[in-house]
Amino acid sequence: MKKEDCFKAGFIMRPHGLKGEVTVSLDPDSPSDWETLKTVFIDQRNTLVPYFIEYASVKSDKAFVKFEDVSTPEAAAGLKNLSIYLEKASRPKLQADDFYDDEIIGFQVQDDTAGLLGVVKEIERAGMNRFILVDYAEKEVMIPAQPPLLKSINRSKKVISVNLPDGFLDI
Repeated sequence: MKKEDCFKAGFIMRPHGLKGEVTVSLDPDSPSDWETLKTVFIDQRNTLVPYFIEYASVKSDKAFVKFEDVSTPEAAAGLKNLSIYLEKASRPKLQADDFYDDEIIGFQVQDDTAGLLGVVKEIERAGMNRFILVDYAEKEVMIPAQPPLLKSINRSKKVISVNLPDGFLDI
């Protein structure tokens, strides 16, 4: 499995229990149906290795997962701090004005007044809010990723249209 065909769903925090379960910290775009997942990919030295799930449960932003062939706390400890990936194709399709964080990295950001601002380099979250980070005029600009500032996302052209208020880029 190629890494570019997957998205990061979380990382293994620590062993959990005595049967080889692990505690997984879930990323915000991670699916909520971990109980139905059969396979995940774990990044081991930049190679995605498939792991089959025996069972999983989710509580808040954490999942408790038992993988096949991992049956001791020591074996589970060997997975600590490794990232978990899922196939992008497995994600549900979103509405036209919504996006997965990793989906728009590299998209151009176009303002109605200022023109081309730059390229999305990162998405940052603060509570329920998301911000698009762009380098513009030798500084980093955080653009709230919600209407009315975010107008549209054109996935085929890889362009995000925004309508920033006067003076926003001067802050």
